[in-house]
Amino acid sequence: MEGDGVLSSGLSMAELGLRIRGERRARGLSLARLAELSGISGSMISEVERGAKTPTVLVLDRLATALATSISRLLDEPAHGAMRVLRHAEQRVLRDPSGWERRVLSPVLGEVEFEFMRTTIGPGVDAGEFVPHAPGSREYLAVERGGLRLTINGRPYELAAGDSAYYPGDCHHAFANDGTTDCVYYLAMELGQKTGTVGHHETRRETPDG
Repeated sequence: MEGDGVLSSGLSMAELGLRIRGERRARGLSLARLAELSGISGSMISEVERGAKTPTVLVLDRLATALATSISRLLDEPAHGAMRVLRHAEQRVLRDPSGWERRVLSPVLGEVEFEFMRTTIGPGVDAGEFVPHAPGSREYLAVERGGLRLTINGRPYELAAGDSAYYPGDCHHAFANDGTTDCVYYLAMELGQKTGTVGHHETRRETPDG
């Protein structure tokens, strides 16, 4: 899982690396501790922070989860004011080399940990498994087009266009498209409340490496 491949429109690798380093230092975490919490090697994290390596979406998600934040917050600055319009060209898009992409539709809002995204998974593509987020996290999903295999804690659910689902975000969850056409779905994620860096994250240390 620690190979090259994402990224996003409008953000350089150097800028992303600086944001990850800033979030890590703000939490008083060493490289070794972040590696322990995320399951990502310290050498990989160091390369990402220096802008020398492009993380996959799963790597970026594990780092965000270990930092008790969202991918959106790593990609963008908090919005100011009560109203924000995100034009199509301004939205952050993460493209994974395995054949899927995530478009972030929601702005970053102060201390609010919420993401609204549109994901497209190509035919026959497995987007992989995401590790549990903070306790109390919630995810709401709606399939717009195609078919989706949603797996929650090892149990698969087949969803078709028009189907929707809710599941706790603090569990293992995976997404795959077994069909012959693109699958497009929308996902809203509300992260649970932060309960302290060390205790919060040690609940995730048993998750397998990707």
